[in-house]
Amino acid sequence: MEIRKLRSNESPPMELLLLADPSEQIVKEYLQRGQCYVVEQSEAIIAVYVLLPTRPETVELVNIAVHENHQGKGIGKQLVHHAINNAKFQSYKTIEVGTGNSGIGQLALYQKCGFRMVGIDRDFFVRHYAEEIIENGIPCVDMVRLSQDL
Repeated sequence: MEIRKLRSNESPPMELLLLADPSEQIVKEYLQRGQCYVVEQSEAIIAVYVLLPTRPETVELVNIAVHENHQGKGIGKQLVHHAINNAKFQSYKTIEVGTGNSGIGQLALYQKCGFRMVGIDRDFFVRHYAEEIIENGIPCVDMVRLSQDL
């Protein structure tokens, strides 16, 4: 398994990116400004994350997704740690992440990786997504914001 930056001549793995963010338009917008990293295994891309500079010395982990056949194997945790170390290497002082209020597994993962909750963006998913998102039987309406000092 290799984690590497997406090459300039490669198309982003949109199918994977859409697992974490159902808006193709929003994904395309942050891909233009962000850095896309992929996990390659047996010449197939099985996971992805995107780092997006947001403010001086701050970067946001805006998308992290693992192919359904490879979930539950610790790859997501490896990606989060890679993103944190990558941000440190690039001299960022803070890494942030936002996830839906209904993302129980994601909230647990980020906290296990050292992120702390810093706020809630109420009705974020209602304002930015046309279709209702339901996860774990819970309507996804608010974005929970987490942060980590590097």
